[in-house]
Amino acid sequence: MRAESPPKEEGGLIRAIGVPALAANIINSTVGAGIFALPALVAAQLGAASPLAYVICAFAMCLFVTSFAMAGSRVSLTGGLYAYVEVAFGRYVGFLAGVLYFLTAILAISGIVGLIAVSVGELIPPVANPVGRIAVILFVFLFLASINIRGVRIGARAVEAVTLVKLVPLVIFVAGGMFFIRPEALAWPGWPQTDALGRSVLLLLFAFVGVEVALVPSGEIKQPARTVPRAIFIALGITTLLYILIQLVALGVLGNELGKYGDTGLAEAAARFLGNAGKTLMLAGLAISAFGFATSDILSSPRIIFAFGRDAFIPKWFARVHPRFRTPDVAIITYAAIAFALSFSSTFQKLAVLSNMAVLLLYILCCLAALELNRRDVRSDGAPFMFRGQSIVPILSIILIIWVLAHATRHEFAITAACLAAATLFFFIRKFAGAR
Repeated sequence: MRAESPPKEEGGLIRAIGVPALAANIINSTVGAGIFALPALVAAQLGAASPLAYVICAFAMCLFVTSFAMAGSRVSLTGGLYAYVEVAFGRYVGFLAGVLYFLTAILAISGIVGLIAVSVGELIPPVANPVGRIAVILFVFLFLASINIRGVRIGARAVEAVTLVKLVPLVIFVAGGMFFIRPEALAWPGWPQTDALGRSVLLLLFAFVGVEVALVPSGEIKQPARTVPRAIFIALGITTLLYILIQLVALGVLGNELGKYGDTGLAEAAARFLGNAGKTLMLAGLAISAFGFATSDILSSPRIIFAFGRDAFIPKWFARVHPRFRTPDVAIITYAAIAFALSFSSTFQKLAVLSNMAVLLLYILCCLAALELNRRDVRSDGAPFMFRGQSIVPILSIILIIWVLAHATRHEFAITAACLAAATLFFFIRKFAGAR
């Protein structure tokens, strides 16, 4: 079933995004605060074999994003993965996709802002206590919520201000640390146990998730059938290389000690070859990168609450627009309040895993949507992204996701299932109430 023509609001877009611009946007969307904290957490499970987890994550993301590109080239509507799933499977499954996106975002920002408190506590010892942690987290959410309520332009400028700064400490860490690597610390220990590898991949995907965000403006990409795959492979290649170099430097400098330092592993490694200045640089880099992620997230993710209110999934009060600033103030405040509460519920590692579980379930829905949209030959603006043997990519993606999810704990599955069950119950209550 082919669409007759592109929607009017989409038809006027200019296709101006080429390979370099799209690749740069993917890199910017991917590299974030997670890579400052994850090397030590992965090393604790895999040791010198930890670079293998990065290779698997990169391969997985190539499959995932290719599936997203297949779906996105057939649905040129605002909303990204949420829109693809809703067009393919209808309102209820689309709602679940929106809920999974919300869970992914809210859990991610809760863990990331917790990292800000950790890094600030290391930099300023007097606030390295429970009261100081509360103060730092509260300040971050109040500040970000207030600037985004006052206007989307202010929020966008804040995002731009921290975009490139986050890369500087990582480049310095790699460039300076490679001269202090001890080869014996990188000796291959043998193939890791499957459980440890799968659990590490489940955790490490947090550093790779975000590629799909850069593909949302699919209607503005020049020659998408050529540009999208090239940009994906270039960006993921650069990102994976940077990540592996970071891991190798951290491992080569600290060896087996790396896994003991948790969220501040890179800072401890930098201290070995750059002294206190290196440790301060990496802790500041962690705080800035985490703040940058939070700034970007607060700018966009509360809109899912606004959309739910607008579409009557939840009370329309959540779709309120500020009369002066014309921003979704209730949605922003609600999102920030929930994230603030969750920031104290667990550690970054546990929140990252739960966030990854939600996003992987969302990825499964999107892969299924790609298959369904292809089967129905849904088309919107221009020729869809097609290639020989394309149907196998979403299938391989789903198989790989199932393997990764198999390494989650029963408790993690129970939390995710409870959230989806509550969402389902709420959906049908609202549906039947609206039908009366």
